This record gives sequence, structure tokens and C-alpha cells, in this order.
Amino acid sequence: MNDLAVIETILRNRYHFFVEIRDGVQLQAKMRAMLVSSVIFLALYGAVLGSTHSLWQAMSSAVKLPILFLATVIVCSPTLYFFNVLFGSNQSLTQNVALMLTAITVTAVLLLAFTPIVLFFLLTTSGYQFFKLLNVGIFTASGWMGVLFLSQGMRIVAAAGKQGASARRNVVRLWILLYAFVGSQMAWTLRPFIGAPSMKFELFRQLGGNFYSNIFASIGEMLGFFVVR
Repeated sequence: MNDLAVIETILRNRYHFFVEIRDGVQLQAKMRAMLVSSVIFLALYGAVLGSTHSLWQAMSSAVKLPILFLATVIVCSPTLYFFNVLFGSNQSLTQNVALMLTAITVTAVLLLAFTPIVLFFLLTTSGYQFFKLLNVGIFTASGWMGVLFLSQGMRIVAAAGKQGASARRNVVRLWILLYAFVGSQMAWTLRPFIGAPSMKFELFRQLGGNFYSNIFASIGEMLGFFVVR
């Protein structure tokens, strides 16, 4: 199955795509196409992020960004699957993985679509904190659209009728929050992706602090309150 054809089907005719997942139509081919496309798109976006610092940072971020998304799904997927089973879902593990890959694929496509904007600000601004917050906003918007696709797909693929439907919707909502927290912590663990211009290249930084306090500190520095790295 052509990778770009799968992406076009997801974006243009998502209902048909989710029905095919529900019916088990070419699941392996779909999953392979989404995985390959997502890795390529995320690697390209990661390379753009790292290019603000150095060639080594660009190469590092191109590798780490796909790892970030795939590792987050691996960590969170058992929770979604088993809680859905607990509340009456007949979805198979393969169908669940296909839906999660759909969310990653949508996120990756949107990140790639934002790449020209990121390049524009990369070439026209020199503010590290602004650039970091810009990309946090882009990741948030793209990731949110990805999980919306996941939520819609879960409703279409669910084959257990009305029984437990409300509980499964709540499970998906809670899982989205879990996915966001795990993803942000995973990103903090794998940092840097951009690389502060005042610091030499590092593959990983020492653990300490957390993603949210760093974002608030970046906002504070941008507003002139204090300096953060």
C-alpha cells in the first residue's frame, strides 16, 4: 500500500479509513505505511529543530523525535487496550495499535506542514526562548489533532454496541491526558531537541527539573524576568 495514499485517505476520508480498520482490511499494510511515513516526517521536522544549533544537533534530533513519539505510544498503549477490554470493547490489539499509529501519523503530517513556518522564524529571528515556545505550541496543536483522530477512530471501530460506550469514552479522555504527561516527560528525558546556542552539543542532558517548570521559565525569560537555559 502506497504510504502517501494512506495519508490522503486518513485526511480526506477518515470515516472510510476507520471502517476498514474495524473490518480488518489490510491492517498490516496500513500500519507499515503509517509507521514509515511518520518516522520520515518526524525525522525531517527534528532535523529542522536541531539545525538551529549545529549539524550534530540536527542529526540527533532527527533520530530522537521519532523515538519520542513511538516510545510514548509503547508506554501508554497497554493502558488504553486493557481498559477498553475491561469496559467491553471487542477491538483487537492490532486494531488499537493501528488507531494509535493513525494519531501519530496525523501529528507527523501536521508537523511537516508547519515546517515552512518554523524555517521562516528560524531564518528571521534569533530568540532561542521564543523559538522553543513556538515549537511547543506547534507540538501541542499537532498532537491535539492527532488524539482527536484517535478518539473518533475509537468510536467508529468499537464493536461492542451501546454497552460500556460511555465508560470507554471516559477511558479515552483519561488516556489522552496520560499520553500528554508521558509524552512531555519523555521529551524532557530525551532533550535537547533544539539546543541552546550558548551551550555545546550534548546528546542528552542531565535529568533534573521538569518540562512544565522549564516552559514557565522560558516564558519568564522572554518577558524579561530572568534568564534560563
